[in-house]
Parts: sequence; structure tokens; C-alpha cells
Amino acid sequence: MRAVLQRVTQASVTVGDRIVGSIGSGICVLLGISQDDTQDDMEYIARKVLGLRIFDTSSGMWKASVQDAKLEILCVSQFTLYGKTTKGMKPDFHSAMKSDRSRQFFDDFVALLGRSYCAEKIQTGEFGAMMQVALVNDGPVTLQLDSRKFSYDAQDPEQAAKAAAKLAAKEQRRSKFDKVIPPSA
Repeated sequence: MRAVLQRVTQASVTVGDRIVGSIGSGICVLLGISQDDTQDDMEYIARKVLGLRIFDTSSGMWKASVQDAKLEILCVSQFTLYGKTTKGMKPDFHSAMKSDRSRQFFDDFVALLGRSYCAEKIQTGEFGAMMQVALVNDGPVTLQLDSRKFSYDAQDPEQAAKAAAKLAAKEQRRSKFDKVIPPSA
């Protein structure tokens, strides 16, 4: 699961000519769901969204979370966070969870935030719709979260094999270099 968090003074989502979600000060969360995401991924991202200290208090900068400051959250589903652009010029979205499953996953994520915090302070976009997201980024503060940043290779055997081959090649290059200039003890 991936999320882009933006600290905002205001944010809204419009579909057509109607505003479907709107908040004042708080966090706008663009949320991408991969086909491999589980409840653990959901809980990790929810904890981060609610707990990251990205707001200032009278005692200093970076002292309060959205929950501590009792601010609002706008969640917008965004499958394009799983777009791959490594080959060709057209993004590949095959890593994103299919919409029939991801709609429920997104709804469950929003419900988890509501149970963990305050459902009345959470707004959403309209799942699957062409949305216009407007916001005023405060700071600007923008953070990227990835529930599997350190475990992708372990999840995919093909990726693990590629990573192992890269590491072996790197070690081989390093050993050739070490013969020319021995490492200091």
C-alpha cells in the first residue's frame, strides 16, 4: 500500500460540478492499493496517517499528529501510485489491485481510520470517478509512505532473484576494485 500525505490548510474533491469531499486544516491522503496488499498493510498505513507528527504546536515544529491536533483527513483512492514507467511511454498499472476488490479495501481503510480516530473528521473522494482534487499544501509538507518498502523483494521470487543477481554483480565489481586498492583495516 502506498500513500502520499500532504499537510493542507484546505482540500476538496469535485466530481463533475459537485463537491464530494472537503476539509479544512489536516491531511490529504492519496492512497494506492496493490494487488498483494493485506490487512497488515492497511493497518501500517493507517497508523502512519494518524500518528505522523507533521504539525506544529506552541512548543515547536513537528510535535503533533493529525489526531493530536484534532484535524481532518481527506482520503482519495489513486491507483496510479502503482504505475510503472520503466518500459515504454505508457504507464503500466498491473500492480494495482483491481477495482472490484480495491473498492472494498479502500472502504475498509477509511472505516479503520474512523474507528481509530473520529469518523466525522474523515472525508473521501468518489471511488472510481474522474475527480478533481484541489488543495492548499501547508509548508509545503508532502510525504510518501509505502507499507512494503523493505519487503518487496521477499514478496516476489522474481524480484528477489533479480536483487540477488544485482548484489552479486556489485560484490564482484567491488572485489575487483579491492584488488587494485585494498580496503583499509
